[in-house]
Amino acid sequence: MKTRDYQHLLELIVNSTAKQEGDFTRTAELATELLCQQLAVKHVGVSAICSDTDATTEIATYGPQFKHQVVRPQPSLCANYLLELKSKRHIASDDTKSDPRLSEFAEAYFKPRGINASLEVAIRINGRLEGVLYLERKDFLAWTESEIHIASQVADQLALTLATHNAYEKDERLTLLSSAMEQSEQISMLVNLRTDIIEYVNQAHEVISGTPLSKVKGKSVLRLDFFRQHPEMANAALSRVKEGIVAKGETEITRSNGERYWLRFSAKQFITQRGNHYALICAEDCSEEMSYKTDLERLAWRCSLTGLYNRSFFNKELDKCTEGHLFLVDLRGFKRFNDTYGHEKGDELLIEIARRLRHFARVNKTELLARVGSDEFALIVKSPAQAGDLDYLLKRLYHQLSQSVLIGRDNVDPKPAIAIVDIASVEQLFAPLTCADIALQYAKKKQSDAIQVFNNALLNAFKEDAQIERDLQTALRSREFELYYQPLKDLRSQSYIGAEALIRWHHPKKGVLYPGAFIDIAEQTGMITAIGEWVLEAACRQLNLWQHHDVTISMHVNVSARQFFSGNLYDQVWEMLTRYRIKPGTLILEITETELMEDIVYATNLCKELSDLGVGLAIDDFGTGYSSMRYLKQFPISKLKIDRSFISDLSVSHESREIVSAIIAMASALNISLTAEGVETQEQEAFLADHLCHQAQGFLYSPALREADFSAFLNQEQGMLVH
Repeated sequence: MKTRDYQHLLELIVNSTAKQEGDFTRTAELATELLCQQLAVKHVGVSAICSDTDATTEIATYGPQFKHQVVRPQPSLCANYLLELKSKRHIASDDTKSDPRLSEFAEAYFKPRGINASLEVAIRINGRLEGVLYLERKDFLAWTESEIHIASQVADQLALTLATHNAYEKDERLTLLSSAMEQSEQISMLVNLRTDIIEYVNQAHEVISGTPLSKVKGKSVLRLDFFRQHPEMANAALSRVKEGIVAKGETEITRSNGERYWLRFSAKQFITQRGNHYALICAEDCSEEMSYKTDLERLAWRCSLTGLYNRSFFNKELDKCTEGHLFLVDLRGFKRFNDTYGHEKGDELLIEIARRLRHFARVNKTELLARVGSDEFALIVKSPAQAGDLDYLLKRLYHQLSQSVLIGRDNVDPKPAIAIVDIASVEQLFAPLTCADIALQYAKKKQSDAIQVFNNALLNAFKEDAQIERDLQTALRSREFELYYQPLKDLRSQSYIGAEALIRWHHPKKGVLYPGAFIDIAEQTGMITAIGEWVLEAACRQLNLWQHHDVTISMHVNVSARQFFSGNLYDQVWEMLTRYRIKPGTLILEITETELMEDIVYATNLCKELSDLGVGLAIDDFGTGYSSMRYLKQFPISKLKIDRSFISDLSVSHESREIVSAIIAMASALNISLTAEGVETQEQEAFLADHLCHQAQGFLYSPALREADFSAFLNQEQGMLVH
């Protein structure tokens, strides 16, 4: 082949449309056809080689079909061949069977196809192997310099075509990327980390922020709203990016027109091929999401009635507090108010109390205010500088909450109870809210201002109660309880006609404990139900023994609210009456009027059912609760027991004498038996007898006695022998 023929072949490739357009496949097809026609070869092919995996892709081949269609082995499996191509310009072999450079191809490829001579020419771009041009023939002919030269020239043209193709693809990708970024609703920004200049920002920034691109592009990042409105957060994020750390966050930003929106951003450093450091900042308007999140948080963490935080949120925040004072506020008598006026007005009262508390919290610069129960509120106040300031805050809050509330046409006087806990003094020992609950129980029992500060005395009492609670777990099993009996005297006949069963606990370490030491704890833990069942059975068993020995006496048994409303009191009583054959009217159950009023309908029905069984019903501690004539008339009550607080004041309080006289008159009008509790002096007994009170009990006659002592007492007083 002459030089001008070589030159013409190259010109055909160089001037081809495929070459000019960077179409590597069509250029390779043209080159293989021309080489196969101009040179004494049987087959010409072009393969692309992936620089990362050394895998080949056949781009074009030309020549007659071989009998054996065998595919060339992958270069990645031919280490010697690949090394030779990467280090040399070409491999010219006139004996493929014995050439060590092609030994990996010999048996698998050349021999089946009858190829004896092969010219393998590397296609390189910037020194990197990107492909191979191979020429094959069956004759054992050495490759001439001119053949090697023209093949190398063609390989160079293929390399240029591939480079152009890659450049076109790269430009197209850049154009596509730029177009996509401009069309994106997400902000994209490039910041030169050496100069802090914004070198690129897309249109989304103007749409979201309202700031024209001309005021941002080419300017310092310090001009952005983010840096001007939140300098600490923005500078911290920029510093993290310069350290190579990804910075992410969410912030609320105000536009120039006063509108507010939420922006979520992410910034990451990258280094260009020239070593320049840039930050790619992506951001999006997440206002709708934040609004939705706020709504969810409001539903999850807020009380729907008052708008205050709920107990779950308050507990979460309280766990983080190590100082300050916890205020716990309760409305005494709220359940009665709900039952009397209805839940709608009860809600109005709660809303007003919440408003007053919110005002107090705002004045004292605290946001931690929550409704933590039906009628309980909690807030955390920063500890005042002076101890006296805390007392002032408490009294002011108590006064504000106690002011009358106009609900409908009624003026209602709220009755708050407030507990205070110094968080720093208790948080290592007990949960502050638990301590506040303890203090609140003491506050609710006070007659004047119902305020109680949690202190060491209450803490010790709490520890004592905790031990009592643990000991109660085994008290029943260990038979540590015993019933004592206090006699009831008939003031007209001067005879003893009844006994009130009172529980005593023979504690293995503390000795004899009275109900006041453990009943409240038993009620709080739910153990009162089991204890109440034991008391009922023990009292019925003893009453059966007395009746068996012809002792005419009634047995009074106290029933707790939990036991009364448990749902199975009727079954328990029926079983006891049946088992011990109790005479009708001799078993009298006592329950306080406050407990009866918890559920009027249920209490009325149960009292009627018990009355039908022949069981007497007595309202204990009468005068301290909220019952009325209407309710007393609908209950089948057989007895009222005047609270001891009125009896103890008979000799000194005109008001108490008037109240007792009124109660006696009311009981007489309703034909209800009346017992005065806590009678301790002859003067008290005389007043009660003169006003026709039916019965009395108290230390004037006898304290509560063990069964044997009680029997002896009756024997002595009434001349009856009790075995």
